Amino acid sequence: IGLATARSLAHAHDLPLRPVGSLTALAAAIDARVVLPAIDARRGELFAALYVEGEQRWEPFVTGIEALVERVASLPREGLEPPLAAGDGSLRSRKALESASIAVAPPEARCHVVSASIICRLAARVHAVAPEAVQPQYLRAPDATPQR
Repeated sequence: IGLATARSLAHAHDLPLRPVGSLTALAAAIDARVVLPAIDARRGELFAALYVEGEQRWEPFVTGIEALVERVASLPREGLEPPLAAGDGSLRSRKALESASIAVAPPEARCHVVSASIICRLAARVHAVAPEAVQPQYLRAPDATPQR
């Protein structure tokens, strides 16, 4: 919905877009060297990615909490501390993450929500593109299916 709105407004005003993903914006708000933004994807799943020193190490993906914990555990540890997780998905999965030695930012921390100011800061660094060039990034198949 957000991308469709942005594309429509850009078309209406003949403006380019500067795309910034939600996980990237969430990661930029986390004050740690290794960060694990996690958004509640419903159905017991999370949208997640991994960033090290601001660089994306894992492309965004959808996963269950157990698989996420296993993936983090398999990270090479050459000088890397465990990630700091944030986002509503990390709050919902706090117990499982912390039992796997993955720290979760305190519940009152501002890094659990995507900030418009951070999106603007990141957008200033992104190349502007035509609205039709920006496509949604679907990480799982939709629930809706055509009726027969």
